[in-house]
Amino acid sequence: MADLAQRCMGELNEAEASAEAPSVAGSLPGPRENAENRIVVARDLVKVYDSGRIAVRALRGVSLDILQGEMVAVMGPSGCGKTTLLNCLSGIDEFTSGEVWIGGRRLSKLGDNEKTDFRAKKVGFVFQSYNLLPVLNAVENVELPLLVLGRDPKESRKRALEVLNAVGIGDQAEKMPMEMSGGQQQRVAIARALVNDPDIVFADEPTGNLDSETSAEVVGLIRRLNQEQGQTFVIVTHDLRVSRETRRIVQMRDGTIRRQVRLRG
Repeated sequence: MADLAQRCMGELNEAEASAEAPSVAGSLPGPRENAENRIVVARDLVKVYDSGRIAVRALRGVSLDILQGEMVAVMGPSGCGKTTLLNCLSGIDEFTSGEVWIGGRRLSKLGDNEKTDFRAKKVGFVFQSYNLLPVLNAVENVELPLLVLGRDPKESRKRALEVLNAVGIGDQAEKMPMEMSGGQQQRVAIARALVNDPDIVFADEPTGNLDSETSAEVVGLIRRLNQEQGQTFVIVTHDLRVSRETRRIVQMRDGTIRRQVRLRG
């Protein structure tokens, strides 16, 4: 593992980022190769935060493809644009210019309500701070996205229990968040992200509040879900120990993608 980390860092220091020139292949830009397998396509993304007195260019023409079944880490120093990129890719935040497609849907063509509905059905989220509702127990937190979508309560409960079992904490279903450890809470959050069978899960520093041992367990879970179920993950992280478990590392600096390194197929 140490050899892999060393090789990874060496490649990050030597490899040049690949920047594709957009072209038309069916309904998506970019090369025809793997066109049908691309869950996320981003082209020339620019995000400017303008306070009126100063304009901050958080993203500076970012282009990126995420393939179905990939597990990708986005790395870089604080303020480099990692979380901004994740928010723009997922439709949480508006981008200033450029375009994003998720599952073939062009985000700029969706209204606010359509985006909200699309995220609820097609996208999962995992956050550093878990974002569990403290007044709901584990299974209630997990089933909530399905109930909001109007799904049958009995079927929603059944699905929530299935996913809790899949992430290894089915025996914690009736516990409140305050009764669980940080690692258990993050597993509940991952289960909630998976309950609607999303096309892709975006995770923003999912191990940021966890100790090293618990972090390894959570990353191991994410990797198992990726390998066994083919679930697509995009993970923003500062931690090389997290990134080296993924299939590809995207390194950002100053609002741009500087390098990409593929660790495994």
